[in-house]
Amino acid sequence: MKTKTSSYRLQYLDWLRGLGAVIMLQGHVFDSFLKNELHPGGAYMFSQFLGGMPPAIFLFLTGVTLSFLMDSTERKGLPPRERVWTAFNRSGYLFFLAFAFRLQLWLFGLPAPWQDLLRVDILNCMGFSIAVLSVMALFRTAERVRLCAILGLGIALAAPLISQMDWSHVPWMIRAYVVPDYRFFGFFPWGAYLAFGMSAGSIIRTLPADSTERAMQWAALIGGVGIVACQYFGNLGYSPYPKSEFWLNSPAQVFTKTGVLLLMMSFAFLWTRYGARDGWSWVRQFGTTSLLVYWVHIELVYGRSLGFLKNALNVPQTVVAAVGIILLMLALATIKTYRNQLRGYLTDMGWWFTPKTGQASGD
Repeated sequence: MKTKTSSYRLQYLDWLRGLGAVIMLQGHVFDSFLKNELHPGGAYMFSQFLGGMPPAIFLFLTGVTLSFLMDSTERKGLPPRERVWTAFNRSGYLFFLAFAFRLQLWLFGLPAPWQDLLRVDILNCMGFSIAVLSVMALFRTAERVRLCAILGLGIALAAPLISQMDWSHVPWMIRAYVVPDYRFFGFFPWGAYLAFGMSAGSIIRTLPADSTERAMQWAALIGGVGIVACQYFGNLGYSPYPKSEFWLNSPAQVFTKTGVLLLMMSFAFLWTRYGARDGWSWVRQFGTTSLLVYWVHIELVYGRSLGFLKNALNVPQTVVAAVGIILLMLALATIKTYRNQLRGYLTDMGWWFTPKTGQASGD
């Protein structure tokens, strides 16, 4: 999820982030608004299957932008300690956003248990993962390509083992950041996506501009082969782990989603370069304002604002509601981006009050 404006703009990454935001919106609407008795149906299952991708997309792209930051500080010649500290500071910013987000939800949902303030959501996972992996700033960009890929593999492979350890003596607030749990975004295995993103971002920064297309072809090939390999080994019925749950801590899930991510990134690159028209893109608009969209829609979909729709709609009604939420969030995102132009237009039309007189400029 994008959190700060970067001078290093790559449109296909914004487009991929925006696609993740659209998938997230429909998934949350189906989860909140569809009648409970319809959850076992195909429409809900398909919606939630797609809805499992956005957290991986946002973590992966956060890793990409983190690698850009590390490469930038390296090119500026900052000493190793300052490079690590600069990367670590990004985690502080995300933790601030995470707790501010939880505080707003808690206040709007009162009465609510105080433990909700400490819930480990996607922003908390981003902050914690960045804090852990900020030490990668000690290495050169070319070295991070290999090291972060190895770290991603290690985090994914260790997740089932972490689940099997006895964590009963550890406070739940700490366990939530580390141990795989259906309710939280723990470092295992979610941190793997951020590490893989750092590896991919380091590759992007070391590539000549004219080699990017070939790199995306390789990414698509690796992604496709990875998906097929995970399916093949998964069908063998053999696991090196005494216990592993696919949707919770399985490395196969991480590798499959990473393969899908690479295919999506390759498609986003091809689409923005050859298929999309020049100018404004509604999908990329979501990508450049994804944090705002995430923040506002959670309150709308899961808060009290639209409480009368909770678990009250059938499938066609939920589809209409999803489209409505997507359009509403698109309008909000567009207004946020073009607010200065909109203000100027309204001023010219005499519909904006000037600060000097408190009267409409057309009066």
